[in-house]
Amino acid sequence: MSKLVTIYGGSGFVGRYIARRMAKQGWRVRVAVRRPNEAMFVKPFGAVGQVEPVLCNIRDDASVQSAMDGADAVVNCVGILSERGKNEFNTVQNEGAARIAKLAAAAGIETMVHVSAIGADEDAGSEYAQTKALGEQAVLAHMPNALILRPSVIFGPEDEFFNGFASMSRFGPVLPIVGGATKFQPVYVDDVAKAAVQGILGQASGVYELGGPDVCSLREIVAEMLAEIHQRKLVINLPFFVGRIMAFGFGLMQSVTFGLFYNSILTADQLKQLRNDNVVSADAKGLADLGITPTPTSAILPGYLWRFRPSGQFDAIKDSAKNLNV
Repeated sequence: MSKLVTIYGGSGFVGRYIARRMAKQGWRVRVAVRRPNEAMFVKPFGAVGQVEPVLCNIRDDASVQSAMDGADAVVNCVGILSERGKNEFNTVQNEGAARIAKLAAAAGIETMVHVSAIGADEDAGSEYAQTKALGEQAVLAHMPNALILRPSVIFGPEDEFFNGFASMSRFGPVLPIVGGATKFQPVYVDDVAKAAVQGILGQASGVYELGGPDVCSLREIVAEMLAEIHQRKLVINLPFFVGRIMAFGFGLMQSVTFGLFYNSILTADQLKQLRNDNVVSADAKGLADLGITPTPTSAILPGYLWRFRPSGQFDAIKDSAKNLNV
């Protein structure tokens, strides 16, 4: 019988790419998620019955244990960018990661891949970065041969980064940002998946920081996005104190509406993260050490940002038509 991998958060942005690649490797894939009915799109990644979504609550021992029964490897892709309800940073990114690693070790599973983030640091000002670091420590305490992946901001068709800024650009002639000078090293989601596959197959372990071929400021990234969607906007880099006011206001709205309004725009914790560059460290192992050539944004963005252009997929045709001699 073929081997089995359980991917916690396997229907999420990164998880679905890992699931697809492991199905191509011939493995059975168990996608552990909170809402299996919303993850049925993963089933066609493989043959009938090869990829199966199952119910799992990462906050519950029995649920996590059940999802990994019979598995040869586990992958943790569960993470949050902001808190909502019971999904708090420490609960998900520290305790959840520790639970998976502890139960996997107890079950005799020898292989684990954990998706963390560049900037993970228990002494950071951001709770997101702190809990990412604590999660890494917990994983390595139970699974010392685990592969820890620390990607910079991840891009791809389902991302919340480029898609988010492109959506914002639809509202008025001005596009406000905070932390315009902060540097990022966007990494393609499928490159992250390729790295994870090496860990599942036992070809890599340790900590790797993953970044693309280009290091750009947030302002430069937004400019690239606007050029790709054929939009001209006035990009204004707001001071951090204005960002704090905005984050407080959005957070207050989420509180007074009891979560009906979900602040996916800017949180106080994200503002703290924006004060630090999000790039691969000079002495860190990266994609090159895994034999993976990083994919530039220019090769991928046209494939999914076209829908934000004034005329969508027909924008280039309309521009070409203007040059016709009648």
